[in-house]
Amino acid sequence: MKLSKGLIALLVIAGVLVIIGLWAKSSYNKMVKMEEGVTSAWSNVETQYQRRADLIDNLVATVKGYAKHEQGTLEGVVNARAKATAVTIDPANISAEKLAEFQNAQGDLTNALGKLLMIQEQYPDLKANQNFLELQAQLEGTENRITVARQKFNEAAQMFNTQIRLFPRNMIAGLFGFERKAYFEAQEGAESAPKVEF
Repeated sequence: MKLSKGLIALLVIAGVLVIIGLWAKSSYNKMVKMEEGVTSAWSNVETQYQRRADLIDNLVATVKGYAKHEQGTLEGVVNARAKATAVTIDPANISAEKLAEFQNAQGDLTNALGKLLMIQEQYPDLKANQNFLELQAQLEGTENRITVARQKFNEAAQMFNTQIRLFPRNMIAGLFGFERKAYFEAQEGAESAPKVEF
């Protein structure tokens, strides 16, 4: 049985369309998985910042007992913590502007926390307080976890951004509305050590 040229052409076109369809499906699914990886990495960043915020409450309470006349510093930490925890980002819409706002709020908290930790130098009893020392150690560990979580977020964002920008996947990304994710970047002035003054 002989196939006509028209039928052969139709079968070839159908085969090509099936291959393109399978490639498009595979590309789309890979982008969805990678975008979910970015969302998961962002959740890990938020979890570490929340851990820090929770530790700060305990640290402030411990310092209050020793440094009653340091009320301004304590209030500064509490206010900075409230501001930092109020700034949230929807993982689906991580923009450079929102990430900068988030970083600024967290930076303000870091500065206020630095002032709080400097208080210990003025209070020998506080320096020897086991609860304070444990909280301080946990806070240091949390800062390291934040750094790691931010690095992993940047890696996930970089892999996703690369995926959606490569040709021909960029056509699928544009068709389905995948957009680049912002990165954590060093804050302005981060190259110099902060100055803490009382």
